[in-house]
Amino acid sequence: MLILLHKYLNSYFNIIYNISYRAVFSLLTSFFINLYIGPYFIYFFRKIQKYQTIRKNGPKTHYLKNKTPTMGGLFIIISIIFSIFLYCDLSNRYIWYIMSILLGYGLIGFLDDYKKIKNENSQGLTIIYKYFLLSIFALGIIYIIYNNSENIISTQLTVPLCKKNFEINYFYIFLSYFVIVGTSNAVNLTDGLDGLAIMPIVFLACGFTLISLLSANAQNSDCLNISYIKNSDELVVLCTAIIGSGLGFLWFNSYPAKIFMGDVGSLSLGGSLGVIAILLHQELLLIIMGGVFVIETISVILQIISFKIRKKRIFKMAPIHHHYEIKGILEPVIIVRFWIISLILLLISLISLKVC
Repeated sequence: MLILLHKYLNSYFNIIYNISYRAVFSLLTSFFINLYIGPYFIYFFRKIQKYQTIRKNGPKTHYLKNKTPTMGGLFIIISIIFSIFLYCDLSNRYIWYIMSILLGYGLIGFLDDYKKIKNENSQGLTIIYKYFLLSIFALGIIYIIYNNSENIISTQLTVPLCKKNFEINYFYIFLSYFVIVGTSNAVNLTDGLDGLAIMPIVFLACGFTLISLLSANAQNSDCLNISYIKNSDELVVLCTAIIGSGLGFLWFNSYPAKIFMGDVGSLSLGGSLGVIAILLHQELLLIIMGGVFVIETISVILQIISFKIRKKRIFKMAPIHHHYEIKGILEPVIIVRFWIISLILLLISLISLKVC
């Protein structure tokens, strides 16, 4: 919206077009929108008694949270979309790719949350139906990205600490699908404690903010292990909207949480970060930056494999944050330690960008 205003007013409001100013305003706007509308959402869900359904086989301390409302991801999405329309250049295709997944996966998450609340159990959409919907949206956006007339995305894989890019042809389509669906589900698995998932999301968005800015400059891409991507700096404004919205949500989601994110938030944010990684050619760097999500997912996979083969569990409960809970570590301690790990992994990821 402000970009259109700049075109009409020309040089009188050059500050409007400046990427730095738009990024800061985008962050602040999404943050304060969440602070403003958050209490209304919490009050509304409490009034209609739409609460998070607690797993029966989960840690006993979680039963104290059975009156905590869910679907907080709704106002996360609202604040991000508002900032995007206000500050982003909507002629940039990248913005629409990410918004499509944000809204599409948000809808799937909403259906999943709604079914859990309606049936008053922790089982939402069936696994097959849920993955079918996630796959349809993921494959749809991948098809659009790889068949656009500007040929934005190549099929080269960027490897951290390696200056050479590797051509993997059609396997890149499979990798893109895995990144989008895998990231959304990894965030969903991590979202099990108050504020546990949202800060790693914010850290990931911070990392992508910097990479988006560097990728838009050909000189930077020559010096660092990143691909030159024309107009990728517009993703900076979108990423800062995610950062601001995440911090605004944390205001209410920090321990003890007043509202939970729900699948509507975890699936949409995870899928969006996956698309950003694809657009920036940083799929492998996403694995490092989002290491907390990877660890949580691997813990679930290992638990299932071990139980199927050995009839024994590796962890007291999966995902791994529940394992530490059952061992007696306090929830706030687990949360902050996971945040620290996530920040360290972000820093490791950034220094892995090889300087010439």
